[in-house]
Amino acid sequence: MSIPVALPDLASTLERFGSGFLLTTAGERIKVVVVDPVVEGSVLRISDPGGGTRANLATNPVLTLTYAPSTPREHALIVDGTGRVDGSDVVVTPTGAVLHRPASHASGPVSDDGCGQDCRPIG
Repeated sequence: MSIPVALPDLASTLERFGSGFLLTTAGERIKVVVVDPVVEGSVLRISDPGGGTRANLATNPVLTLTYAPSTPREHALIVDGTGRVDGSDVVVTPTGAVLHRPASHASGPVSDDGCGQDCRPIG
């Protein structure tokens, strides 16, 4: 179950989470590092995530940031975007964000169609 996060609301949503995980790739292996992005207007700045991450982004700018739920069975945050290297830092331009959790983690029973209380039908 996913709840879209409007990009203008991303900064306030990030305040509810701690450190995140930055996922990049430049081939068959995915690189994962722990990060603490700082909001700078409409972008996120990640201070020195490491040479492997910067090398991946030079080849493939597509990335994902994930944040674990702050308490069990709550929503995780997933942010998709593109990254560019700026010195030793990475600047992320978010392209989409969702709060996500399995339907089985919703409070109360899951309906027959598999949609829990915070499920939003499309169309």
